[in-house]
This record gives sequence, C-alpha cells and structure tokens, in this order.
Amino acid sequence: MLRSFVTGFRYILLTASASLLMACTSSAPLIQVPQHLFHDEAFAAPKTAPNAGSIFAASPEMKQFIAKEIVQHMRIGSHQRALFNALYTKAQLKLEYDSSYTRNAVETFNARSGNCLSLVIMTAALAKEMGLEVSYQNVTIPENWSRTGALYFNVGHVNIVLGKRHFDNRIQFDKNDQMTIDFYPPEDTAGQRTTELEEQTVIAMYFNNRAAESMAAGDLNQAYHWARASITAAPNFAAAYNTLGVIYLRHSKDEFAYQALSRALELDPDSKVAMSNIIQALEQTDRHEQAVAMQEKLFKVQPYPPFHFFKLGVKAMEEKDYQTAKRWFKRELNRAPDYHEFHFWLGLAHLKLGELSDAEQHFAAAKSNSTSQKDHALYSSKLERFRHAQNKVQ
Repeated sequence: MLRSFVTGFRYILLTASASLLMACTSSAPLIQVPQHLFHDEAFAAPKTAPNAGSIFAASPEMKQFIAKEIVQHMRIGSHQRALFNALYTKAQLKLEYDSSYTRNAVETFNARSGNCLSLVIMTAALAKEMGLEVSYQNVTIPENWSRTGALYFNVGHVNIVLGKRHFDNRIQFDKNDQMTIDFYPPEDTAGQRTTELEEQTVIAMYFNNRAAESMAAGDLNQAYHWARASITAAPNFAAAYNTLGVIYLRHSKDEFAYQALSRALELDPDSKVAMSNIIQALEQTDRHEQAVAMQEKLFKVQPYPPFHFFKLGVKAMEEKDYQTAKRWFKRELNRAPDYHEFHFWLGLAHLKLGELSDAEQHFAAAKSNSTSQKDHALYSSKLERFRHAQNKVQ
C-alpha cells in the first residue's frame, strides 16, 4: 500500500489576546508559476473549479450578522473585541470544530463549524467587511500528525491578527489596536516563533487542504486541480508541490511525481514530508542510489517515521499479543499524547487484558481528543457501549 505524507492546517480551541504582531516578514524573490510541472492532460476536468475569489467572500447573511450582532457593541469596546465577542465569547454562532473538511468563509458561517484554517478565513472575511486590517501568522509548533487510511497529514498551525480600521488615521501605536485570535491553547503556543503569511499563501493553504481532502476521498482528478490552484496562488509554497507529487504517485505518474517533489525540496530542503515521498518516486523511477542516499539522510533526522510504533502495536493486536501491543501504543503516545486513535487502540489493548479502568480512561481520552464530528460520534458510541456492558456485569 502506498503511504504518502501531506501537510495540512487545522486546529482546535480558541484564545484571544491583544498583542504586538511579533512576526518575521520574508521578502522572498518572486517565483514564476512552474507550468512545466502541470499535466492537465493526465486528469479529467474538475467537478468544482477552484475559485480564489470565493474563499474570503462574505454573504448577505454575514453582513447582516455584522449589523445585528457586532455594530451595537462597538460603542463599548474596540472593533476587534466586538467581533471576537460576537463570534466566540458569546457564542451566537454556536461554532463547532471539525477537522474533516476545509470550508471557505460562507460555508464555515453557514455550517457553524470548520477547522482552524476555515475559522481563520471566516474571521478574516467578517473583519474585512468591518474595515479592519487583517494579517496572518504561521506558528511553529512541535511536529503533529494525523492520518486517513494510508494518507498521513503533518498538521500545521495558523492564526489571525486583527488590526485597526483602514480609515483610522491615528499615528501613535496602541497595543489594543491589534488582537491575535488563535485556535489553540495559549500554553501550547506560548513562546513559539511566528512568521507573517501573505494572504496569497493562506489561499494556497486552503487549496492545498482541499487537495489533500479530495485525495483522502479517492478523487485524484479533483485533488490535482486543487493542488494546481495552490501552486498558482503561491508558487513559493513548498507544501503544494509535495501534495502535487503525492497525487502523481497515486496516479502512477512517477516521473511527474519526482519533478514536483524535487521542487518541494528545493524550496524546503529540510522537509521530512517531501523526503519521505521522494524516496518512493526515486525507487519507482529506477534512481536507486539516490533513493538510498535520501533514505540515509531521512533516517538521521527521523529514525522512526510517524505511526511506526502504532503499526507495530496493531500487528501485535492481530497476533493477540496484547502486552506487547500495549507497550507499542504507549510508546507512540509518548510522541503524540493527544492523538485520539492512539488512545483508542491502547484502550482496546487494556480491554483485552482485563484492565477495565485503564481501558475506560483511554476510550474517554479518544473521545475528548477527537477532531472531527464523525470520530467524536464514533468514540462516544463505543464508550457508551463499554460503560453499558460494565454496568450489566456489576
């Protein structure tokens, strides 16, 4: 089975703080769109044509929300605080976090749910309607992974900074003129380095997420067009070339994959994600010596790939060696203490060993750490059945 690695941007929880925008703005040279890396002839037309203009567009309902829920609070506080309170503190929208799908601003508003990037996009759209300055930040966080089948996601983190209104001519800087809205616990992002993102890069992130989601759903044609749009939006966004390379690998276009992944590594030479994928492309295009060299380079920085110990645990479960499985799952949890699937499988190992209290603890942790409504419902159902069975025994 082809194992592929992609990068996504999606996170949970929310905090807000008034702060200076402590970010680095890079003045990277202009990069031309690499038309030679696109191969439209190998794919069917998209069911949904990528449209950058629709990402931050505001609907009449969103404008009405501003008039009804935000404008009336502007007299007693800043415009930024009024927006934050209307969206989140007072929970008029009753927003829910859902990592399974990246929505544009209107879709997020209508669904009242979305992942981190979706919520950033919706907040930006509303802020723009209010005349506020908007900027975006990439936050450097510890490596974080999730998976859908054989597709592995290296999950990144972005937040949004709301500035003063465009027509506000105050000269002196006031720290209250800026508010950072972050969809991650403050203790987990405190002291982390941030880098300012151009809006075109945020657009590229949106398209890249959609490409990964389409790929996970088995729609390579649509995934290709999302990835193409991502590169076109921001030709210096390395993750999009990696995603395009994975799409080519899954479409058995190995030479195309090699070219795209080579470009990803040119832009980000330290990317373990791109290194992992290009090894497959090198092997499948008979560049065996280069594949070995890349494997050795990757091993130095990542001796054990994501989910390595988890897969050993699943294998031990299949062999009914539950003590060994428990040990592997615990080792994987040491690397990713909050990942729901690791908790669930460790709970199963405890259950098989008759360690019912520990099993319940990890089933509950799987539920509380789930990041999609589908997974949350699944774990809730399994936890309820477990507790029901225990009550019958007692």
